[in-house]
Amino acid sequence: MPDIPADDAVPEYMRVLERAAQYLPDEQRAQLRRAWSVGAAAHSGQMRKSGEPYITHPVAVAVVLAEQKVDIETLVAAILHDTIEDTPLTREALASAFGETVAELVEGVTKLDKLNFGSRQEADAESFRKMMLAMARDLRVILIKLADRLHNMRTLGAQPGPSRERIARETLDIYAPIAQRLGMNKIKAELQDLGFHALYPIRHMVLERRIRNQPLVRREALASIEAQLAQRLTSAGLQYRLVGRVKSPWSIYNKMQGEGKTFTQVMDVFGYRIIVGNAADCYHALGIAHSVFKPLDGRFRDFIAIPKANGYQSLHTVLFGPYGAPIEVQIRTEEMELIAERGIAAHWAYKHGGDGPNSAQSRAHTWIAGLLESQRATGSSLEFLENVKVDLFPDEVYLFTPKGDIMSLPRNSTALDFAYAVHTDIGNQAVAARVDGKLVPLRTMLSSGQRVEIVTAKSSMPRPQWLEFVVTGKARTAIRAQLKHLQHEDAVQLGHRMLDRALELLGTSLDRLPQERLDAYLVEAKYPRLEELMADIALGNWMPAQVALALAQHDGGVPTEQIARAGETIRIRGDERGVITFANCCMPIPGDDIMGYHTTGRGIVVHRVDCPNVAEFRKSPERWVAIDWDREVVGDYNVALRIEVENHPGVLAQVAAAIARVHSNIDGVEYLERDSTIAAIRFSIEVKGRKHLAEVIRRTRRLPVVHGVQRM
Repeated sequence: MPDIPADDAVPEYMRVLERAAQYLPDEQRAQLRRAWSVGAAAHSGQMRKSGEPYITHPVAVAVVLAEQKVDIETLVAAILHDTIEDTPLTREALASAFGETVAELVEGVTKLDKLNFGSRQEADAESFRKMMLAMARDLRVILIKLADRLHNMRTLGAQPGPSRERIARETLDIYAPIAQRLGMNKIKAELQDLGFHALYPIRHMVLERRIRNQPLVRREALASIEAQLAQRLTSAGLQYRLVGRVKSPWSIYNKMQGEGKTFTQVMDVFGYRIIVGNAADCYHALGIAHSVFKPLDGRFRDFIAIPKANGYQSLHTVLFGPYGAPIEVQIRTEEMELIAERGIAAHWAYKHGGDGPNSAQSRAHTWIAGLLESQRATGSSLEFLENVKVDLFPDEVYLFTPKGDIMSLPRNSTALDFAYAVHTDIGNQAVAARVDGKLVPLRTMLSSGQRVEIVTAKSSMPRPQWLEFVVTGKARTAIRAQLKHLQHEDAVQLGHRMLDRALELLGTSLDRLPQERLDAYLVEAKYPRLEELMADIALGNWMPAQVALALAQHDGGVPTEQIARAGETIRIRGDERGVITFANCCMPIPGDDIMGYHTTGRGIVVHRVDCPNVAEFRKSPERWVAIDWDREVVGDYNVALRIEVENHPGVLAQVAAAIARVHSNIDGVEYLERDSTIAAIRFSIEVKGRKHLAEVIRRTRRLPVVHGVQRM
């Protein structure tokens, strides 16, 4: 057993490790010095490309692991991990000086260092298999390997260009996904950022600068949202930590590339993490978050009840923020936070699977064992590689068609995405899906390995709500195209009614017009079909009165504006697609007296009769359209209320609660005026009609803190 070096013989880089390993008992820290002494002697005379003594690298690897608070054997093996490969030191000498476990770990890492991950061919598929075998024996092998790769990436600048690019690509393709699969998010994030910086230094620099120089408005918005959440959490008596989440250049770049988004679109998301005492507090905090801001439908995930494959636990929700941007919130305990950051390194019991079936270590062992069992069953390293890709690259989901063909879709894909991936017609006519034989809704998210069959009906057609849960570009494009087609049908029907109404005053109708006259007009106006003309009338590109005069070959007698306003009143249900819109200036709702204004390209824009802008419309009476509400109206309608309240903490919550009690959703809240005693707030809410609005106003006026309510 080598002697322990004295304090004055220990260099600063070793003292950094000793400070990082303060969590270990004194006798174990003494082993670190002994390991350094042996490693420094073995690597004597060897230098890194940066010009530093080689021993500084394995010690730095040990520092990375000490920050994860791993056990002494892992740290000793990290200090000595290159000795068997690069120095005369033998495995037997290591086993004699530091024990069999350390020797096994060093040997395992040595074997991994000899692997080459340059391509996806048979040789590298075999390399994957060997790595999984080493991990199956002792997960600490991959911990050392990841820490080794992390330090190499931190010092990558010393490498020549081609090597730098190869190592960076290998890091992004292999090591970062392995770190993610093992739940080691902190190491994964740094590997990705360093890899991105090495591969695309200019892109990295531009994104980093944009993140750093975020506009003041965004910083104020972040602070405002954080203050509102903190206020409600404190009022509920919860002990918590609330931190804002910052996106990395790599995650922003990936979203921009993968989802075709701009930098502004990616950054237009506020992220927070709420860390509380126990699992019950997580659900309590979730309820509070949902009461502060409205949650987005279908965006809540409970990874506490159902942990991810790598042991990760947390509640995820997305809220509709006051600035129109989504707010992503993660809620977890301190222990879940530790496991989320460190994964399998969160505890020391690596070899025996951690402390229960749901621990990160146990899950990692199960994952590797399952992969190795799959490899033994197939005997093909290439097929084994595909199995590994399914798990290492979480951005892809592999699914089976009823015929047994494999389809690859992006992560979070739904059964509807699968339907459109098979064929556009199948997507358009989809009504449900069978996943592994079980009937499920189309919005069901799919997991790798599932067998999916789509149930169709010829009468089925896409709905606008479908766009809220599909993730593939093909599905989104196909749905929009079909909705546009349906919108066209609605426009044709409305245009037909408007033209017939205008013709009525001229003593005729479309049915009574001579076909040759109709055909001649269509040729003159350059329309291939009558339906195209009808749709353009509904969308405001042609005035029905002008078309009626031309078709009836009318020479006068009835003024154009009189024709425009004559005939039947058009009754609307509120669900007319793309041809009826509701003006933001006066926000009409069912029950209001309304008028329609024919707007080029937008169809009929509905205004309240008492809207201030109606005076301006009087200058173009030919564009007025007589409209009213149908007996059966569908949907929710936006309306704005000005509510004057006492200006003290908790008032907003009381008003919001009163509005919620009458089943009205709040879309936005904006302070209009504010002094030390009174605040005037604009609430944007959704109601079914005037009766519903009256009930909202009655309920809010009853609150003692409310001084006045009026519709805007």
